[in-house]
Amino acid sequence: MPEGHSVHRIARQFRHNFAGRHVAASSPQGRFAEGAAVLDGREVVDAVAVGKQMFLEFDGGVFLRVHLGLYGAWDFAGRIDSDPTIASAGGRMGQTNQRGTVLPAGSLADGAFEDSLSSIGAPRRARVRMSEQTSALPEQPEDFPPPPVGAVRVRLLTDETVADLRGPTVCELVDAWGVQAVIDRLGPDPLVDDAETGERRFVERAGKKATAIGLLLMDQSVVSGIGNVYRAELLFRARLNPHTPGKQVPTDVLRELWRDWVVLLRLGVETGQMMTMDGLEGDDYVKAMASRADRHWVYKREGLPCRVCGTSVLLEEMGARKLYWCPVCQA
Repeated sequence: MPEGHSVHRIARQFRHNFAGRHVAASSPQGRFAEGAAVLDGREVVDAVAVGKQMFLEFDGGVFLRVHLGLYGAWDFAGRIDSDPTIASAGGRMGQTNQRGTVLPAGSLADGAFEDSLSSIGAPRRARVRMSEQTSALPEQPEDFPPPPVGAVRVRLLTDETVADLRGPTVCELVDAWGVQAVIDRLGPDPLVDDAETGERRFVERAGKKATAIGLLLMDQSVVSGIGNVYRAELLFRARLNPHTPGKQVPTDVLRELWRDWVVLLRLGVETGQMMTMDGLEGDDYVKAMASRADRHWVYKREGLPCRVCGTSVLLEEMGARKLYWCPVCQA
């Protein structure tokens, strides 16, 4: 499931390539035919992400609400202009894609930067998918637009760019009131809420609950955008046992958790990577950016020695998701 940084990047990509343009909307799959008919011919006004929710605003006060869930993805084709506000540390920007990237000729090998799309500021022809779980797509055909691939819920098409949505958990039209109703149910998002206000809301919500902090961090009504990777890494960085009830976590530790999430989320949006290890320089930093195995403290490292104490990293299930943690550092 995409975590907060990737949804913010998708929203910015939409804003950069679709805002101010009219779209032809359709539902090749047929399941969103009525909604597509409402959107057809409208101008995209803006794209906003809050946690794992994205809202595409169209003229006339119509919003397309999308939650990708576990299997959803946005596939893009055509002319994709990179947005310099989300450039990665490697001089590239783009989409979340845990299994490889589309890179311009002469750049690093595919997979070196999971989220690369094109050189900064340089438009190029590309076909990429924006999701956490994806496999390589066929090369883009010369004719534009290309035919839909798979069960496309909704297709948004401009003269130069097409975006196909497949497999979302939520795809619906709402008005401004509907958007606000969804946002009101969500916990604070560091890229949306004022930092101090967001910190206060998080501390108040998490600090009153008997629920394990490892579950609270994944509760989108407590804090927005944190998924399985960031949960494991935030807890390790705080040296916090994931089973500790929220109300037993010291207030200053909760504050530090929020502040660390602010830092990691912004870094994830800027680089396109869930980089959670600090102090890496030179070849170590390049290696970490190129491989998930070299950029995390505990995530996906079950059975391997903890990078700090050498104890084997544990894997268990918490909240129907895999949890990785060190029983010594996080005792």
